Amino acid sequence: MTRLWNDPASFADDMVEGFVRANGRWVRRVSGGVSRSTRSPEPEVAVVIGGGSGHYPAFGGLVGPGLAHGAAMGNLFASPSAHQVESVIRSSEQGRGVLLSFGNYAGDVLHFGAAQEALRQDGVDCRTVVVTDDIFSAPQSQKARRRGIAGDLTVFKAAGAAAAAGSGIDDVERAAVLANARTRSMGVAFTGCTLPGAEEPLFTVPEGKMAVGLGIHGEPGIDITDIPSADGLAELFVDRLLDAAEVPEGATIKGGRVVPILNGLGSVKNEELYVVYARIADLLTEAGLTLVDPRVGEFCTSFDMAGVSLTLLWLDEELERLWLAPADTPAFAAGSVDSSALEAVTMDGGYGGDGEWGEEAELPASSEESRKAAGVISQALAVMRDAIDAQAAELGRIDAIAGDGDHGIGMQRGTVAAAEAAMALGGQGAGAESLLTRCGDAWSDRAGGTSGALWGLILKTVGSHLGDTSPATAATLAAGISAAKTAVMDYGKAKVGDKTMVDALVPFADTLAARVTAGESLAEAWRKAASAAATAAEATADLMPGMGRARSHGAKSLGTPDPGAVSLALIAERIHTVIAASVTPIPSI
Repeated sequence: MTRLWNDPASFADDMVEGFVRANGRWVRRVSGGVSRSTRSPEPEVAVVIGGGSGHYPAFGGLVGPGLAHGAAMGNLFASPSAHQVESVIRSSEQGRGVLLSFGNYAGDVLHFGAAQEALRQDGVDCRTVVVTDDIFSAPQSQKARRRGIAGDLTVFKAAGAAAAAGSGIDDVERAAVLANARTRSMGVAFTGCTLPGAEEPLFTVPEGKMAVGLGIHGEPGIDITDIPSADGLAELFVDRLLDAAEVPEGATIKGGRVVPILNGLGSVKNEELYVVYARIADLLTEAGLTLVDPRVGEFCTSFDMAGVSLTLLWLDEELERLWLAPADTPAFAAGSVDSSALEAVTMDGGYGGDGEWGEEAELPASSEESRKAAGVISQALAVMRDAIDAQAAELGRIDAIAGDGDHGIGMQRGTVAAAEAAMALGGQGAGAESLLTRCGDAWSDRAGGTSGALWGLILKTVGSHLGDTSPATAATLAAGISAAKTAVMDYGKAKVGDKTMVDALVPFADTLAARVTAGESLAEAWRKAASAAATAAEATADLMPGMGRARSHGAKSLGTPDPGAVSLALIAERIHTVIAASVTPIPSI
């Protein structure tokens, strides 16, 4: 278990602070993560990586000459928000374009994608290569849906080396794509991981058993087997990774050249890894492969998880040159980097600063009616916070069955941030739109992950329909929620039946719109809509997942409702109590 922390809620921030102070030769702190503290004399394509915290040395430990230029670092096991990613990009880019690279997880895809779009709108050539190395997370026929684990390193290194060599954005992107196409990984775990302050691990493995195909965010394994000997584990790894279906196009086993990376996931000792590696080296050599620059150690961890993964990077002439090129970072080094020509970066703070969303800021003009509506919204956000806080453990429990177990924690972070921002903004005279927009940003930033992105989008979309100067009527609220439903489906690409929050959001929005149109009071329409959401959330127990991390675990999720749908239904139910008790009559709320 994790033993040392101050406040679990601030663990990631405290960790980044200590990391930067210990590694100032390589990194400086910027809003949303870290960026290089030096730069080469000539501008380079910026390689910006990132993801949730809890995976050190991924991601901040891989920032330095010859590798990444910046790392967006989210909360524990939660993707950084779009605002945080954008901040790191703007603090790292040098005018030659930006390559974003990260593991293929829904929250990362959403947030990095939104940041990329913001940069493109400002004329910055910003591109993305998503890492998909985990062979157990999807079949070869659906390899684009595979998630990224320790193979992140090979893709980041190829891109960083190409950038350091002065390549343009086209060639940096091509190098990253090639490295991803030629990287394969699989992992096993003997125990789950426990987040700071948590009483239980995100998942458990039966005594004497091993989970095969685990994820680095605490996702349970695809299969459970007996724990083999060290040689037996080596044979399992090599057999699976050398399966003909997993040998990359253009690569061959006989006469091929590979970089083997044996990765400890948190609490497996290096001595144990070396015992496993001895047999891996024999097996790969006997198969006809030449081993190039083997790496054994921790490269992508999962807090205190007892687990191991093996990655193979299948080399061609270009990838071998890029892999062996000099690099110097806090956690990874190759060759010898000439640091004499590096220039110190004097800018600080990063794009957007580190301020809180409720701080004093200039607000648009607002009408008295809109300010009253904002007061009711603030009350609603407070009861949302309390409702989620009471159910966070249960939401985490159902999420852990086929996901990573952090849905309750993420929703806690988001609702607390939104409620705090609302309280501050209400005292400053914010109208409904301004309050919801800033609360949406606060939720997204603090929570990260898929839920943070989607709930931030919901609040901001509803706010845009309510405005700051118009009465907040039942009709405008229903229209805003209907628009939020569409925005969520467009943004996350989920549809009804995929076993996501959309399964509860659609009946909620549609019922509310229909009942308001029929002339019912907002309180009555909301009550019926909340009931429809609750019924739909319960029915997700019978669905097979089509999106998100639970998709990899298929039937394991049967019999358990989707946590995102459950939390949405819970929130809808609790908000009804505020609407029903509001002293502000309809049509304004």
